[in-house]
Amino acid sequence: MQILVTNDDGVHAPGIRHLAHALKEKFKNVVVVAPLEEKSTTGHSLTLHKPLRITEIDKNVYGVNGSPADCVYLAIKKIMKKKPDFVISGINRGSNMGQDVYYSGTVSGAREACIMGIPSIAVSLSADAKANSKPIKTLHFDSAAESSVQLILRLVKQPLPHHTLMNLNVPNLPLGKIKGFKAGKQGFRYYGGKIIERVDHRGSPYFWIGGQYEGFKNESDTDCDVVAQGYAALTPLQLDSTDYSFLREFEADK
Repeated sequence: MQILVTNDDGVHAPGIRHLAHALKEKFKNVVVVAPLEEKSTTGHSLTLHKPLRITEIDKNVYGVNGSPADCVYLAIKKIMKKKPDFVISGINRGSNMGQDVYYSGTVSGAREACIMGIPSIAVSLSADAKANSKPIKTLHFDSAAESSVQLILRLVKQPLPHHTLMNLNVPNLPLGKIKGFKAGKQGFRYYGGKIIERVDHRGSPYFWIGGQYEGFKNESDTDCDVVAQGYAALTPLQLDSTDYSFLREFEADK
């Protein structure tokens, strides 16, 4: 089995190193193609207006000066000799639940593979909102890595539907304290809408956006709720985001 690994935290991030190591222990062929720089919250973007460059970092490890979707595209079209059996994007440093999936470069890497018809998983370590300031030793990437391996083995036996990817969010706990996998629908997360305005040394204003996480909608069986219970949340995401119930209602009102 051949597996392509990407992420949005960058090719040198600890999450992708843990993931690649765990995958190599179980599967023969693992190729890493990831951004040279952090591309968090870049969403699903392809770079069309500047050249992309591939840097070989180590055997079967490549960095790209582009987005996660760029990395998957180049990996499949240029770097790899044949299409991978799976594409795994992660391990993200922080969760990707609820509407985060629209901003997430991690999910977008998996989505790009899904568009190409390749089974894919986005995997995130659901550390709290201050994960980026936490010491690495407090982040249980090994738990998310082992969960990813277990999920791949499960999906070999029970394949994903065409044009559906799996979004996996793993609690930031030792593996033995995670209660197992549990399915959860996409939830809704709340963020503060504060914008920080400052003035540069030339007197021109500039802005910081991106509010603080303020919790999630209290609804059972969502990805947010499942992780809060101590389970690794499995949320299948479809490429087709059509609201069919409203579509039928809209058509009936002609």
